[in-house]
Amino acid sequence: MSNLLIGGRMHGKNGIIKVQMNKHSLKLFAGSAHPALASAISKLLKVDLSPIDLKKFACGEIYTRLGETVRDSDVFVIQTGTQNVNEDMMELFIMMDSFKRSFADKVHVVMPYFPYARQDRVASPREPISAKLMADLVSKAGANHLITFTLHSDQEQGFFDFPVDNLNARSLFADYFKKKKLENITVVAPDVGSAKEAQRLAKMLGAELAILNKFRSMHNVSEVTHLVGNVAGRTCILYDDLVDTAGSVANGAGILRRHRANKDIYLAATHAVLSADAHKKLKKAKFKEIVFTDTIPLPKEKKLPNMEIISVAPLLASVIQNVHDGKALTPLINP
Repeated sequence: MSNLLIGGRMHGKNGIIKVQMNKHSLKLFAGSAHPALASAISKLLKVDLSPIDLKKFACGEIYTRLGETVRDSDVFVIQTGTQNVNEDMMELFIMMDSFKRSFADKVHVVMPYFPYARQDRVASPREPISAKLMADLVSKAGANHLITFTLHSDQEQGFFDFPVDNLNARSLFADYFKKKKLENITVVAPDVGSAKEAQRLAKMLGAELAILNKFRSMHNVSEVTHLVGNVAGRTCILYDDLVDTAGSVANGAGILRRHRANKDIYLAATHAVLSADAHKKLKKAKFKEIVFTDTIPLPKEKKLPNMEIISVAPLLASVIQNVHDGKALTPLINP
């Protein structure tokens, strides 16, 4: 009677014989958006970044060529959104097409900041849902899996035709602020939409919760109108998913001071988008400390003396390793 291979074990007339299955090799590639993060992940995984030729032709078109085979490999490509968001995305699409046409077994997109995520609904007549379009393009280009941080809304995972691991930096911020041993903490949500996430951080810190009400009159223009909760005499941590123009958080700091909050007001946000003169607004807001992660590279000219950067590289390295090894991610992403 012939033996039968089931789930990595050989079943025969004499019982079960363990068989060592061949594992696809892990290949790590980096786009041009965030080389420092890619290098940090590479060192933690002890896997060299695979060679790839990335350049532009004179006409502006992007060109890629893989420097080694990826046939039957488990490919992870690290590319994030920056101020050059459209070039970042186009470069990613072209890289993935190279992987797909070179017979990669699976392509995992590691995109800590996923661009266009805020355009997730039709808010006014005749608007697109650009977040869904980006998801479709990533899928069409050849991705099998996305690893990202703090999508603008959890429901956006449904835009993709493949698994999405939507990681959260909440535990990184909780560990950071616990070490500071602050007292009488209130975590402040800058708008109603971020209240649930702020509540989760508050619970981890044993803190209270306050919520600001924000009115947006047009794109990139907002006004904080009300405060729900008591902040008088308390150390406040404004907590958001990202800071773009910084208008909301700068106005929020002013509201907190008018309600007699402790003079030491902290700002924590996952994505440091910092468009235009956002860093100048943050400087004028006089936060005690501004804490970001490195999901987006921060240019030197936008770095302030009171900014602290928490690296997501250790978490991403652990996630990549678990995905490659076929292990559960729950212990990593749901602390």
